[in-house]
This record gives sequence, C-alpha cells and structure tokens, in this order.
Amino acid sequence: MKTNNFMPDMMTVSVLDIPLQDLAKRNVKGMILDLDNTITEWNNPEIKDEMMHWFANLQQLGISACLLSNNKGPRVMEAAQKLGISYVSRATKPRRSGYRRAMEVLKTTEAETVVVGDQIFTDILGGNRTGLYTILVNPIGAKEFAGTKVNRCIERIFLKVAGIKRPK
Repeated sequence: MKTNNFMPDMMTVSVLDIPLQDLAKRNVKGMILDLDNTITEWNNPEIKDEMMHWFANLQQLGISACLLSNNKGPRVMEAAQKLGISYVSRATKPRRSGYRRAMEVLKTTEAETVVVGDQIFTDILGGNRTGLYTILVNPIGAKEFAGTKVNRCIERIFLKVAGIKRPK
C-alpha cells in the first residue's frame, strides 16, 4: 500500500519514453492511458505517427491498452478506434470505478495493470487509489481545459513542496 496517493511510481517525459520491455518482464498485461495531453494534445483529434507506432509496439509485447478519459464518448471513441484499442469515457477520475471498468475491459488484475497520465490529481491519484502502478508523463501541450489549468497550479505547488521535479 502506498503511503502517498499523489506520488507516481515512475515519471517520464513522454509516453514514448516508458520502458515497455521492463513492464513486459514485470508481467504487465494491460495499460490504462489518459487521452488529452498524454496521447495527443488537448481536444486535438490527430494522433501522431510516432504514437501510433508506440501503440503497435505495445501490442507486439502482449500488452493491451485502454483509454480512460473524463471526456465525452465520441472524442474518446474516435481516438481509441484510430489506435485499435478499447476505451472508457466519462470516467470521473480520480474515482476508482473508471479504473475498475477499464481493468474489466482489459481482463487484467491490479498486479498486471499500469496507469499512464499527465495529471497527478486525476490520473495518478485514481490509479494509486485503485492499487495500480502509476506513471506520470509530462503534458504534450500547453493548451488545456479551464479546470485542468487550476489543477496544474495546485500540482506545481505540490511538486515544489514535495521536492519533485518533472523530467526534462
């Protein structure tokens, strides 16, 4: 059990920097990923080729993926279809129910599942509260939903007080 639900298990600059081979060796079978500013820029339907290749590599390693987003269904569904993966929309992160639904879709246990996201107070908190291994990535872009901007201010204060620096 983690002593601090706001602390990720790992931090990387980007999803593309996650050591997939290491996760596969740890018997990770499923990955729950945030969409906006984790996979693509906020509210942007485009998914870059390098991200598409990363998801193909993930599948080759036998790791299934599921998008978990607080966003509405159509936007999340469109991205999931492009990536060839499953999704859960309107997840109400950081509530545990969305993470549990994603694990049901992936057919994975807590020990086999990793969460990846760019926000401490939604992605990381929710993943940790659910008992999952969590990976914090830097946001892809600066453009964000208004509520997220507020969370970012609080997040910066939290990281500073905790003496944690995001990787560069």
